Amino acid sequence: MVDVTVENLTKKFGNFTALKGLNMTFPAGMVTCLLGPSGCGKTTLMRIIAGLETPTTGVVRFGDIVVNNLSTRQRNIGMVFQYPVVYRGLTVRQNIELPLLEDRSLSKAEREERIEEALDVLEMRHAADAEVSELDNGTRQKVACAREVARRPRIILFDEPITNVDINSKLQLKRALKEVFTRLRQTVIYVTHDQTEAMTLADQIALMNEGEITQMSSPRDLYDNPKDAFAGFFLGNPGMNFYEGLEVVAGAVTCPLFPAPFRITGRHAADRVVTLGIRPEHVRVSKTPSPGAVRAHVHRRAIVTGGQYLVTLRVGDLSVRAKVPASEGEAIAVGEEVWLELPPHRVRIFGSEEVTETT
Repeated sequence: MVDVTVENLTKKFGNFTALKGLNMTFPAGMVTCLLGPSGCGKTTLMRIIAGLETPTTGVVRFGDIVVNNLSTRQRNIGMVFQYPVVYRGLTVRQNIELPLLEDRSLSKAEREERIEEALDVLEMRHAADAEVSELDNGTRQKVACAREVARRPRIILFDEPITNVDINSKLQLKRALKEVFTRLRQTVIYVTHDQTEAMTLADQIALMNEGEITQMSSPRDLYDNPKDAFAGFFLGNPGMNFYEGLEVVAGAVTCPLFPAPFRITGRHAADRVVTLGIRPEHVRVSKTPSPGAVRAHVHRRAIVTGGQYLVTLRVGDLSVRAKVPASEGEAIAVGEEVWLELPPHRVRIFGSEEVTETT
């Protein structure tokens, strides 16, 4: 296990800057997910760490060693790609063993021990003697993962490894990877655009947008405390409700979603204009009035994952999405008047510099 650190890392392709002066550390023994939309720079960053791409400026360190001039082989890393890399004509066991045969320091008994461990961790003992061409795509990807686990490199890089498998294999592979990461505690850098993968697998998430790391934190903290509107928008299904361009007057904003002016406190107290955000699951919907609630009309209603209902409400010209339990959603009819409340402690305040066109 070893820390991976990038310092002032920039990568340009002609006039396009893919990475903009990144500074971050991937801690030893932890799973760090690079999460962000397509084109944000996450795969470019991973390729630079792997030695497949050269940075325009900046330094990559493994521990205290600068690796900029080391080849991919010299960096002693493992890599798992979007499409399974397996050797047809060989069994699962032989696929896992193949790179171990190159390590002259390993005895036959040590090779067998590593193979057995990889088969156990990835729950593949039943398929150990199957020829890989007989396997489905998801199981082949497990073989590719097992091969890297058995090698025991200092760092393993995963580039969207479950993107191109069917939904059932995706769930199985996600569970298998979670088990691998939990048991082996290797330094893992995992690239994905799928927030569910990141929230499930990561010890920490580095959220990327337009070549920059906008926030780096644990999955729960990132979800609960987004530092900018992009994080609030990108994480969540759906993302936050946003209400932009609210003018701060005497330390408060007036908005139809609140029965009284909403106080602006903390570091945004001196801002002239702010954006308010709240996650749909934090919005309260009721058929009876309560302090802090305003009247709203039910515009749409749909069942979503987990049997919950996503309800779209209207307050004047403003639209609010609320995610409510099945019992509450079933009792609400489209066109009905209800009471809507945005609990103040659930509302996030963003300054103008924390709102991008993405949101």
